[in-house]
Amino acid sequence: MPKILIIDDEKPLRQAMAQILQDEGYTVIEAKDGSQGLKIIQDGIAQGDRPDLVFLDLKMPRTQGMTVLKNLGKILFELPVIVMTAYGTSRTAIEAMQLGAYDYLTKPFDLETLVELTEKALAHHQTPVYRVSAETLGQNTEEMLGRSPLMQNVFKLIGRIAQGDSTVLILGESGTGKELVASMIHTTSARSKKPLVKVNCAALPEHLLEAELFGHEKGAFTGADHLRIGRFEQANGGTVFLDEIGELTPVIQSKLLRVLQDRSFERLGSNQTRTVDVRILAATNRNLEEMVHSNQFREDLYYRLNVVRVKLPALRDRVEDIELLTQHFLSRIALKQGYPSLAIAETAMTKLKSYPFPGNVRELQNILERAAVLSGGRPILPEHLVFTQNEQPELNLAQALAQLEQDLIRRALLLDPQQPHKLLGLDLQTFAQKRQQWNL
Repeated sequence: MPKILIIDDEKPLRQAMAQILQDEGYTVIEAKDGSQGLKIIQDGIAQGDRPDLVFLDLKMPRTQGMTVLKNLGKILFELPVIVMTAYGTSRTAIEAMQLGAYDYLTKPFDLETLVELTEKALAHHQTPVYRVSAETLGQNTEEMLGRSPLMQNVFKLIGRIAQGDSTVLILGESGTGKELVASMIHTTSARSKKPLVKVNCAALPEHLLEAELFGHEKGAFTGADHLRIGRFEQANGGTVFLDEIGELTPVIQSKLLRVLQDRSFERLGSNQTRTVDVRILAATNRNLEEMVHSNQFREDLYYRLNVVRVKLPALRDRVEDIELLTQHFLSRIALKQGYPSLAIAETAMTKLKSYPFPGNVRELQNILERAAVLSGGRPILPEHLVFTQNEQPELNLAQALAQLEQDLIRRALLLDPQQPHKLLGLDLQTFAQKRQQWNL
């Protein structure tokens, strides 16, 4: 049975708690102050027999509860400690949680609360988990991950097109990793020693974007008090990545078409034609073909961009990659937040795999980072996963049909209490059996 340590200088409370927990079947050890409790924990760790849960009073003579928490340090990620105090101030609670306490009890507390919190804390730390350590972060953060056939096909395509110089159009929903694809194409190409210049076409209004792309001469417009080299010139010999290409205005579309045709342009305020040696990669989450049909995007520009197409799958279409991505992101989050390791419960992983991820891989990363904060570095449970939209219902046909049948019977009873079976096309005996089956 789990072993529980109670550290409190109030003997009557300590003994009362011990009796309650022993009646629940737990093994209980008592310590009268922080020093004794800390020694029990440290000796238990050394002998491979540490407690499974600790109740720790914060206000004690000699060694205070906060001091015990500070001394335990990273052990708290593996050992749940529930702090207790009669002083229910927010500052005390916040400081205890920041130091790694699992939860907080304000005295006096009732029997039910004590037992429920004990069960919750033990279940949290005994649930089957996937664990990754911060030290396992070996892969390049600019590298894409995926074992699914869909992603393997993407990787193979990148391998085939990287060494060429063709323009590439990268398509995919927001958060699927279009910028990462651009980086991979560049870093595995013959241009990898030269710059990769990224431009978000949706981030700037037309006149600023034009100056950003092509540069401007001093005095070209109000506020142009110096010469500016544009992004195409900055990328000379390398690669230009145009993100959100579907947001370009007709004026910029026309000028970009010329760059794609002969790699030439003029700076704003200059008549001198300049040429550059760049490879162009473009990305969008919009349907450019529909935009062409509705005259929102130039057809000739579309065909110039769509020389080689890389289509990224949505995360919901490669569910088998969620576990791999989760382990990768948890290792990064552990390193970033200073945890020795992070773990996620199998039940939480199952919950992730049932969610449609409208924000794709980026949303998965954000959900996990938030969950790591909410769990305080302990195993991530289903309740720590906060989604932006409702989860997909379980695909259980029998349950769905049973629910539908019950709803129809209730509606029939409301609409015609005298002869509801006729509304449903059932004989009276069958209707009565159905009603009895569902206790309606």
